[in-house]
Amino acid sequence: MPIIKIRSQVSLDELLNGVTQLDTPELEHFIFQVLTLRAKRIAPSLSGEEAKLLQKINHGLPPDVQQRYDELTAKRRAETLTHEEHQELLALIERIERADVERVQSLTELAQLRNISVTTLMAELNIHPPAYA
Repeated sequence: MPIIKIRSQVSLDELLNGVTQLDTPELEHFIFQVLTLRAKRIAPSLSGEEAKLLQKINHGLPPDVQQRYDELTAKRRAETLTHEEHQELLALIERIERADVERVQSLTELAQLRNISVTTLMAELNIHPPAYA
């Protein structure tokens, strides 16, 4: 189990337990800082264009949007969705699909920059296709 030094030794599980106690805005800030740290560690070997593409690839839905999507999807499955909620769900699905298209475009551009296939790039980045694909 990895140990992280922060004035004292904290196990990864203890660190993650602490992270679970953050409210959503603090969690988003923490995630941004972790991704920035990761990018800095990789950055010396990346061009500016590659770094920009990786940022686009790693950019997910805001937690509040994901939560609302999950709520509306659950209501749809339970068949308790109102007409207004159905319209909201359709708009969220469209937003998610646009983000997915942008992500695939960024993956394709990065693969072309590196002269490898998208499948190889996804394996290198440990990105798995969605379960519904």
